[in-house]
Amino acid sequence: MNILIVDGNEKEASSRYIDMNMHTQYEVYENVLNSLSLDDLNIQTIHPAISNNNLPQGINLDDFDGVAWTGSSLNIYDMTTSIINQIELAKELFTKKNKIFGSCWGLQVLVTAAGGKIRKNPKGLEAVVANDITLNKEGLDHPMYKGKDSVFNAFCWHYDDTETLPSNAKILASNNKSEVQSVIFDINDSNIWAVQYHPEFDPEWIAGLMKQREDILLKEGDFNEKKCIDEEMNYFLNYKNLNHKINKDKYKDLINIKTHTLELSNWINNLKN
Repeated sequence: MNILIVDGNEKEASSRYIDMNMHTQYEVYENVLNSLSLDDLNIQTIHPAISNNNLPQGINLDDFDGVAWTGSSLNIYDMTTSIINQIELAKELFTKKNKIFGSCWGLQVLVTAAGGKIRKNPKGLEAVVANDITLNKEGLDHPMYKGKDSVFNAFCWHYDDTETLPSNAKILASNNKSEVQSVIFDINDSNIWAVQYHPEFDPEWIAGLMKQREDILLKEGDFNEKKCIDEEMNYFLNYKNLNHKINKDKYKDLINIKTHTLELSNWINNLKN
């Protein structure tokens, strides 16, 4: 299958990950999709926040079975050139027959391009773990969540939130921080699944993100002291070596990669239909 990954980050943001010997967000996505698919994936990644000359010569947007849109450090209401480029790309994709999956920033671009509105979340930053995401009836019945617990945790990092949705969108999951933790909608012949959290992140990568942004976590009050950040960061960094009592572990759905990435596995399977 041919998969297009749309990297939402500007060059400076990706460079910060590279400087800390972390994978970039698009590399995280490339790795997880390859690990989840039983078939060989031909993945092409583009960077519209860096350049609007997106695809190599000889390749066009009709060549892909699915499109996955990464997270980003951008805020969509700033409407800079790198943001407008992505919104215009989403609108162009909506003129094709596509199956699109958006994570966090990806959701925000897709919702905006389809006529919805994103705002700064009045409840503040939701960072590291989005707790107690709860599926509604639509979510329980939707193939994105086949095999998923009705209440789960997910890795996350976002300041922003959906204020208004596209006209035919349906919310699938919510928590006390955001009513729109996942959403689906169709536009023309395109089918969109999008989540406000990050099923593509893994525990080691989120530990690296915590280290990179520990000053923000303290400033925003997500953690009371550095000691608490270090404890959680070390938990995620060393989760493979810990003696987990899996049924009592509060993060059992995060350290179990199969359940944590289930939305993406289900999306890949949906591409075959």
